[in-house]
Amino acid sequence: MGALEIIFGIILLLFSLAIIVVVLLQEGSQKNLGTITGGAETFLSKNKARSVDAFLARWTKFIAIAFFVLVILANILMYFLT
Repeated sequence: MGALEIIFGIILLLFSLAIIVVVLLQEGSQKNLGTITGGAETFLSKNKARSVDAFLARWTKFIAIAFFVLVILANILMYFLT
């Protein structure tokens, strides 16, 4: 196992943990179905939640695309180096 494999492994591990964290931070789409739990929220808190969810959704897409590009790049490099 070469140094390049270890570096790519660590980077892929960090990206996979980042994907897990960002996905778990997002709220479910069925959150405010009931009127009891959703009735106490104000208009500003709903917009804040939407902006945070939009931010997390953008980062999820970015991290996932970067993860897949790194996986493909690592496989191509390891194929040519062995």
